[in-house]
Amino acid sequence: MDRMYRVLGFWTIVIALMAFWGGLYPMSLIFFGLTAFFVALSYMSLTERVYINIFFGFMFLSFVGFTYYTFFVMPVGGQEHAFMQLMM
Repeated sequence: MDRMYRVLGFWTIVIALMAFWGGLYPMSLIFFGLTAFFVALSYMSLTERVYINIFFGFMFLSFVGFTYYTFFVMPVGGQEHAFMQLMM
């Protein structure tokens, strides 16, 4: 299971580098941080159950954060927020 976290680290560094080269600096910093997080976890030699629980928590927070951002924060069209668009 620890090798899968290294695979996740590899793919997040690939995404971070592409975002950096594309000028998306905040996104690249987030993915560089995720790379460090996944690679550090991969060398901790935890049990498989702990790795699964950490991944579940990570995915839960990611989905909740993405849903919150797209529903309440992300501008739609002329700088209106998605929640305002829903209410009108």
